[in-house]
Amino acid sequence: MTSKMTNKDFTTGLSALRGVRDDIKAIRKELAQLEADRDKRILALGAYEKAKADRIAPAAGLSVVDVVALVPHLGPQQPAPAQSELSGDDGQVAAAAPAPGPTGALAPDLRRPEPQPAAADSDTASGEQMHDASGEHVPDPEAVADGAAPALEEPAEQHDQEQQPTSTPGVAPAVEQGRELPSIPDGERGDAWCVPTPNLASKRPNFTQQPRQMAFLDTTTGVLVHRDQTVRLDLGAASVSEILTAVYATVPESVERIYITAGDPWHRDADRYPFLRDAVAAWLNAPVPGWSVESSRGKDRLAGHLVHPRNPVGRWQRGDQHTEIRSVGEWFDPDGADPAVVRDAFVLLWKQLRHHWPDVTLMGSPSQTGRDLWSRTIPAKAGSRWAEGYPVMSEEIRGLLHATAGQGRTELLVPPRVPEKLPQLVEFDRTFAYAKHTWASGVGAPRRITAAAFAAKSEKEQTNALFAPSHWQIRVTVPEGWDHVGILPAPATGDRAWYYPAEPGQTFTTWAGGAEVNLALRNPITPWRIEILDGLLWESGTPLRDWSTKLKDAWASLQALAANHGDQRQRLAAHLASRAVRSILLYGIGAFAQRPRITTRSVPVGCEHEIPAGAQIIGSDGETITWQRSAGFSRDPYAHPEWAAGVWSGARAALLSTKMREDDTFVGALHLPPDSVVAFRTDAIYTTHDPAWPYHGQPGDYLKKGHLPGPFTGPRTEEELLSLQSLGRAHLAEEQEGGQ
Repeated sequence: MTSKMTNKDFTTGLSALRGVRDDIKAIRKELAQLEADRDKRILALGAYEKAKADRIAPAAGLSVVDVVALVPHLGPQQPAPAQSELSGDDGQVAAAAPAPGPTGALAPDLRRPEPQPAAADSDTASGEQMHDASGEHVPDPEAVADGAAPALEEPAEQHDQEQQPTSTPGVAPAVEQGRELPSIPDGERGDAWCVPTPNLASKRPNFTQQPRQMAFLDTTTGVLVHRDQTVRLDLGAASVSEILTAVYATVPESVERIYITAGDPWHRDADRYPFLRDAVAAWLNAPVPGWSVESSRGKDRLAGHLVHPRNPVGRWQRGDQHTEIRSVGEWFDPDGADPAVVRDAFVLLWKQLRHHWPDVTLMGSPSQTGRDLWSRTIPAKAGSRWAEGYPVMSEEIRGLLHATAGQGRTELLVPPRVPEKLPQLVEFDRTFAYAKHTWASGVGAPRRITAAAFAAKSEKEQTNALFAPSHWQIRVTVPEGWDHVGILPAPATGDRAWYYPAEPGQTFTTWAGGAEVNLALRNPITPWRIEILDGLLWESGTPLRDWSTKLKDAWASLQALAANHGDQRQRLAAHLASRAVRSILLYGIGAFAQRPRITTRSVPVGCEHEIPAGAQIIGSDGETITWQRSAGFSRDPYAHPEWAAGVWSGARAALLSTKMREDDTFVGALHLPPDSVVAFRTDAIYTTHDPAWPYHGQPGDYLKKGHLPGPFTGPRTEEELLSLQSLGRAHLAEEQEGGQ
């Protein structure tokens, strides 16, 4: 049958369909919030000693199985084995029975002291001792390679508990996992994953980056700063077209970057869209007469727009002229600073970095700058180790690490894990945390350690493997009697989402970095049961040490300038520059992770046939349609997700327990009362306890950033936590001002 629909009818129908789509998005978001609220209420009801799953299920509109998945102890319980079944011939309590699944090799007890390792090499003579990723002492890498056993230091609180063996009777209930993590294939196919990508290595560049002129624009006030020139522009509604027209009527065409310091013009029409990303995409893709979206050029190979909800990047060209509009929020929060102070911050940043890198060029983003600076620390002297470049992992290993190595820990604990009413809320944030975990990283081709291979090793060899740079597939059992926060991440529903099981007897399968596995085995409370299913083990090296040491020096110099400069504006500029150094290291490490490439483009409405197969439509303003598509992993010579994964694992472990050696004290969440930990946010702990943790302003130290006296109802959502965070920081500032 011939359709009588006209092109206009078709276009109108598409517009109506998009409206339905947006309504569905909004309803789904509301539904997800209601489901999250329902699950929290189920968890709270499940804490009642007489609670039954068959009574909660009808009230929740779920099956009994669904309720038990959320509250495992409401399910049928295995009868406890007789004492004789739990004890060996010597009468000691036996270990927990392994959970069903592939046979794993039980990890050794890492709490027992071992002989001291050989003295560290001359590289550690500067005063900083070799540490593992969680801040604990580990042997020199060469000593590990030679089989020497590491020295293990223990928290003093642990000694009394070691006299009592622990057990987990019976088969532990499994955790309901939201998604299944990938595994390495068996046999030769899996072994081939460990072969690095042929003809691809990180080598020192033989060229110098070309600097690009910058301008700084406040779209709220219209103030534009370029070098020593300050003018006020009429930006109209601050569309892309209006900004480019006004700016280039004032500054030369050689200016290639326009940093927005305030105003967030890409959010001007946010009320018209269900999500900020849609509003940003519409702003970036609006018609710009005389300009087109930039295509690839030079060594950067960067083109098109980056649709980010808060820090987007727009790239346009006009003939041979190229320009970017970026948010200065990529580098730091300007915190109300005017464009001239922001310009001064970039100048101070460049001057400090130039002390260490004479050829430094500030790139468009801190991640690009960080990776470029790192590439200029790669050994170049003929005959030096890795002078031929650091090999890049196979695409399979990069994909595995992308799927199994999470970044910062974000977790909100609610009743009954914490009290309904909080007596107070204290925020502790680790200063420049990632800089603390770059001392040693895995280099070269990884060695695969299967369960059978791990079981065949001696206990010393197993211990050395668990202290070396590594990434393990493990089956975990939370010990009986555990009453603190979880230690190891388990996959949750949603892409790259994680949660931290903590209920005694829970068993789950996951991947975790060596630092976290290490901590689970020798934490200050009681060891967890870990079965090794598979793993990747790297040689220990120092590819990030020189880079991070230079950045730490620049950061410390800027911090000192911010504290002591006589001019208030220059103090603020130095503070912002120090935050930029932090971003260079933080996002530089993130750049090593090399996520799959995402291509973003737009087409006019009516040209939907130009959208390639497999693309996802992410926005439309009625005139243009924006789409994106994953293009997989590129042949990036600077892709090292093994380094990013190691730093992230170490930071998550230190969030729970690490030693401040100069003070001979342990800090972290596991050294707080069990019911006092309210939330984690990357490098921050929110707690109702106010410990007197030392603070020296060094990377990794815990800084008290907020204090809010109670009592008050604890947060139930991230928004509520952030609101309490703001109140707590303001209150602490008032306390500190009053005490001066």
